[in-house]
Amino acid sequence: MPHLNEILKRNNVKIIGKGDKTLILAHGFGCDQNMWRFIIPALENHFTLVLFDYVGSGNSDISQYNKKRYSTLDGYAKDVLEVCGALELTNVAFIGHSVSGTIGALAAIEQPELFDQLVMVCPSPCFLNFYPGYFGGFEQQDLHELLSLMDKNYIGWANYLAPLVMGSSHPDEFIAELSGSFCSTDPLIAKNFAEATFLSDYRSTLKHIKQPSLVLQSEHDALAPASVGEFVVNEIPNATLKVISAHGHCIHMTHPEIVGRSIIDFMS
Repeated sequence: MPHLNEILKRNNVKIIGKGDKTLILAHGFGCDQNMWRFIIPALENHFTLVLFDYVGSGNSDISQYNKKRYSTLDGYAKDVLEVCGALELTNVAFIGHSVSGTIGALAAIEQPELFDQLVMVCPSPCFLNFYPGYFGGFEQQDLHELLSLMDKNYIGWANYLAPLVMGSSHPDEFIAELSGSFCSTDPLIAKNFAEATFLSDYRSTLKHIKQPSLVLQSEHDALAPASVGEFVVNEIPNATLKVISAHGHCIHMTHPEIVGRSIIDFMS
């Protein structure tokens, strides 16, 4: 394993708050740890919070990027486990937005003794439709077109995806922030992460999760339909579903009070 300081620099790790219980907050595709800022005030009085950026996102050390390692979500899960190991964390609760719900699941299955609880915010183990039994939200052709748009017109891709993800009913500055976050990521790194996120199928891993899990689902989510949240909860042996009356995929930004309160209630 890399040295402690290397890992903390690589993933731009920040520790805030004061509490016996540690929460590790993991951002979604194209985002960074800054996206958690709206729920931090609700959580930092109760918990110690570990924030980080995946390699290639935010203020991570981009020189540590390895295309092969990060061509699957397992590489990102390895980062999570290395951060936990470097900080000597135990009894961690993992809070993952979107694809990080799956990344957290992979980490928790790999080292179940590390994690007490999982919270998945708008998760999706598979974004593809498999008829008749599973509706992930996208046809394979649509996703391939979306990915090829990244090559042809990266700014156009970011400007198309941001309102879809955020939900167009939310303030323009949220959509602009998300689009800017997409654009600040190296396009080759973003493409690699996008393929690992949108073309993968981790549905079969959910049944191996041992930890009590909370799934927070947005009622109207263009990226992860309500049926996906139900599927996730039905597959995990010990899981609870909470549907939040909201539009969009980033409820930790648009509905931070409800998300923060739901996490606190679940932890207690």
